[in-house]
Amino acid sequence: MMKKSLLGALAFGLATSTSAFAQTEIHWWHAMTGANNEVVNRLADEFNNSQKDYKVVVSYKGQYADTLNAGIAAFRAGNAPHILQVFEVGTATMMGAKGAIKPVYQLMAEAGEKFDPKAYLPAITGYYSTAKGEMLSFPFNSSSMVMWINKDELKKAGVNEIPKTWPDVFEAAKKLKAAGHDTCGFSNAWASWAHIEQFSAWHNVPMATKANGLDGFDTEMKFNSPLHVRHLQNLIDLQKDKTYDYSGRDSKSEGRFTSGECAIFLTSSGFYGNVKANAKFDYTSTMMPYYPDVQGAPQNSIIGGASLWVMGGKSAEEYKGVAKFFAFLSDTDRQAKLHQESGYLPITKAAYEKTKASGFYEKNPVLETPLKELTNKEPTENSRGLRFGNMVQIRDVISEEIEAALAGQKPAKDALDAAVSRSNQILRQFERTVR
Repeated sequence: MMKKSLLGALAFGLATSTSAFAQTEIHWWHAMTGANNEVVNRLADEFNNSQKDYKVVVSYKGQYADTLNAGIAAFRAGNAPHILQVFEVGTATMMGAKGAIKPVYQLMAEAGEKFDPKAYLPAITGYYSTAKGEMLSFPFNSSSMVMWINKDELKKAGVNEIPKTWPDVFEAAKKLKAAGHDTCGFSNAWASWAHIEQFSAWHNVPMATKANGLDGFDTEMKFNSPLHVRHLQNLIDLQKDKTYDYSGRDSKSEGRFTSGECAIFLTSSGFYGNVKANAKFDYTSTMMPYYPDVQGAPQNSIIGGASLWVMGGKSAEEYKGVAKFFAFLSDTDRQAKLHQESGYLPITKAAYEKTKASGFYEKNPVLETPLKELTNKEPTENSRGLRFGNMVQIRDVISEEIEAALAGQKPAKDALDAAVSRSNQILRQFERTVR
């Protein structure tokens, strides 16, 4: 009898001890590669080491579109992660997935964690919030599009000032061509983001009705305006001798800048980590170019990058862990460090002010370029952001039509008219699914 009691006591003690140290796992699926993948792993490790109740487990799921698709498929199968990183153009898709998400403002309130949307940069919160200002997802790696400049090559080509306007860029690119850059005077990654989405906001012209979809899913595309047609025609003309040279729909082409091939290259400010690690020349970034005869240009840029969405169907304890992790990420010192190391924007005003006060931007001006763009002017209906359902497919349609025009298969207006028509069909399909 004594022996049984002792065994029972030992078993009970062991069970108590095990449960006391049991951690609740929080699964985070992401799309970060290279230096930014290391940042994600480090943040998870730092959080895991800071407390004993929760453990964040990170998993790379491919590029942004792959990660979004994996997350939605996992939710339908009943095994979604707790946190899913989704790029900014996936916002409407996530909002339309009924029951798939737990809004961040609800999560933080229920968990009792301090959370003030006004603490975050307005250009960021507006993109991920409802019309009432309720934040649906948690900002993580926000960026904007900037123009990266190889200062050494511009100097060799006799370009004495960094281009500010589109005519300046065209002229500088012609000089670079004459100086030996036979395959690329200037280029860009993310074709739709550069030449339609950011271009529209920067010139304060609508990409679509209903404040570019922020005021309702029943939006209609309008990016076939005379200004859009004029810009695409300029690219078509310059593509003929590779003064401009198209570099694709995503970011795979960014190495054309770090290799020295393209001395002027538009892409994300989040490209900073790769430029810093791989560029063997004097570089800088500057604000996107604009057409000086367009009234009010430049306006303000819109954010890129991604936010963290909390998936539905989890327990209260798991949600408590997610909320604690988000509070951990919002820490001012941590945000300032993350911004300074990765090139992504500081998501809070306090982190921006801390970085500025330290004199960091005086030595690293490229990291303030996207912040200057985002805050260049008070956002308008045309520059608050975008919210289109099935935007991944819409981007492909836009790129497909731009590619046809650059290849000489369609006039600029016909290509943009077709892109608008096809995109509107996709929007109507999405609208039917969320009604």
